[in-house]
Amino acid sequence: MKKARVSYKGNVYEAIVEGDQLLLESGQTVHESKVTWLPPLETGTIFALGLNFADHASELAFNAPKEPLVFLKGPNTLIGHHGETPRPTDVTHMHYECELAVVIGRQGKNITKDEAYDYVAGYTIANDYAFRDYLENYYRPNFRVKNRDNCTPIGPWIMDKDDVSDPMNLALRTYVNGTLEQEGSTKDMIFSVPYLIEYLSSFMTLNEGDVILTGTPKGPTKVNVGDEVVTEIEGIGRLANTIIEEQPAPIS
Repeated sequence: MKKARVSYKGNVYEAIVEGDQLLLESGQTVHESKVTWLPPLETGTIFALGLNFADHASELAFNAPKEPLVFLKGPNTLIGHHGETPRPTDVTHMHYECELAVVIGRQGKNITKDEAYDYVAGYTIANDYAFRDYLENYYRPNFRVKNRDNCTPIGPWIMDKDDVSDPMNLALRTYVNGTLEQEGSTKDMIFSVPYLIEYLSSFMTLNEGDVILTGTPKGPTKVNVGDEVVTEIEGIGRLANTIIEEQPAPIS
């Protein structure tokens, strides 16, 4: 089952997605073209992984980490399917990152790898854009690299975990203006989904609605204003986003 959150005629609804139709919690059925897609959940803590694919670490001339490199993101960073992400005017290198996002379904602490999937509600797609110009240290990205408004498209929906037979064997692809630019597989993660859940819950409580962005494989390339970026994960779907020019903040 695909579960989404959308805006329709000024109201926000949870919805079930069936083909190009959405069944809203109000009982209405509407075509997907009639709604504005929102991030598919109101998130709790957003965890993100740096350098969780050995091939990506290698292309950046970094050694693969010996323990997870985790940083946090704010909810301001998220934007839904078909959203727009501003490219700062002072940035020369902005790139996409196709990532499997794991949605936690219930509270837990000291969760073992063997029971980790019992705490997963489902999976979605994230495109965790990075702004390389602001990067000081790949091992600990600073806030300006990964916490800008609308810098992380997510969605279009959450796929129930029971509908994803093996989250550790999913193809990841990114297309820019229709051209395939990035391709990898979740099987190449350094730290698997069960490992990450065990690791994080060993020192903090995980809660329903927390999200883990599990990292990206090799292949990120620069994107520019006007580019359409589509991130795709096998068995989950396709997430579209357009790069726009950042506008000056209004003077208050």
